[in-house]
Amino acid sequence: MFIIIVLSLIISGSSFGMSNKQKEDKIRAAIAEKESKARKPKYLYGYFDREHNTKETLNHIGGIYLASWAVYPLTQPSVVKEKGSWDNYKNNFGEIVFDQDEPFWNWFVHPLSGSQLYLYYRANGYSRVNSVAMAAISSTLFEFTIEIYTEPASVQDLYQTPVLGSLIGVGLESLSMYLLNSGTYFGRFWGHVLNPMTLFWFYEGKVRITPDIGEKGKVGFLLNAQF
Repeated sequence: MFIIIVLSLIISGSSFGMSNKQKEDKIRAAIAEKESKARKPKYLYGYFDREHNTKETLNHIGGIYLASWAVYPLTQPSVVKEKGSWDNYKNNFGEIVFDQDEPFWNWFVHPLSGSQLYLYYRANGYSRVNSVAMAAISSTLFEFTIEIYTEPASVQDLYQTPVLGSLIGVGLESLSMYLLNSGTYFGRFWGHVLNPMTLFWFYEGKVRITPDIGEKGKVGFLLNAQF
């Protein structure tokens, strides 16, 4: 009788163990199925700081400089038409004043422009510190050699554009990376809106994610940088 009871307990215990194992297997299978159905991002967005030679840096500065000559009359056609002249250009050359522009320009437009300069250089592989420096060079060239076509260089713009603009740029950079890597259409849309430099061919931080079957049939992913 005693032996029968012991055997019954052993059999019931093993059956209970098998039941738990089956439950665990089902849970694992459900988790794996859920993960397989989850949307995998096609790209991973980020920044890769790298070294730049002098020629490359000059090309970037020159490209932004030429673009500024084209953008300035397009964004302020009335100002250029009313105040712009080469006589003013000669008279304003080398001059620097505290401008009387409206707060909208000094505290919004110029810092926003500075943030895009910062994000441009970040997109081209410059570190945060170097991007601030490059944004400062580009904005200084604009103030002393382009905007003087209509007015003297501005003291406020010389620091608000690169410094305040770069601070805004750092915030836009962090938020856009979070949204772009969220794996949702909503996140990608607003990530590109906040950081439009990620849409251009020169953006170096875009990494393609591709599936890869390694040794022993293990499935993983490869990260291929789009330089």
